[in-house]
Amino acid sequence: MQDQCLHFPGDELAVRHALRNLKDRIAPYLDGAEETATTEIVLAEVLNNIVEHAYAGSGDGWIELRFGLVQDGINFDIFDSGVPMPDGKPPVPEISALDVDIQDLPEGGFGWFMIHDLTKGLRYERADGRNHLSFRLVLGKHLYAN
Repeated sequence: MQDQCLHFPGDELAVRHALRNLKDRIAPYLDGAEETATTEIVLAEVLNNIVEHAYAGSGDGWIELRFGLVQDGINFDIFDSGVPMPDGKPPVPEISALDVDIQDLPEGGFGWFMIHDLTKGLRYERADGRNHLSFRLVLGKHLYAN
C-alpha cells in the first residue's frame, strides 16, 4: 500500500464515511477482529475529538488523514485547522476510580486513555494554524518490506 490521504469535512457524518472508506483500504493489512477494532476505536476517538473539540461541533473546517504502511504497522498523520489542544499537547488522562456507584462514574476521559494505550509514538504539534497529530498502530502481519 502506497501512502494515501483522505480529505473530508470536519463533521460527524463525514467522519463516519471516512472511517468506512479507511477501513476498506486497510482491511487487507489488519490481522483479524482485534486489530480491526483497535484501528476503528483509535481513529473514531481522534476524528470525533476533532469534530467535537477542535471545530466545536460547528462542521466548519476540514480534516486531512494521511496513512501508510511501515515495517510494524500503519503510521497516521491527521491535520485540522481547529482550535489548538490545551497546553499544546494531547491530554494525558488520569485513571478514575471505577469501583463507585454507577451514578458516580465519570462521563468522559476514556477516549484519550485508549488513544495513549493503543498507539505508539503519539505526537502533537501546532504549526501554521494547523493541528498535526501523528501515531502508529502496530500490526501483527508486518507486511511492509522496505
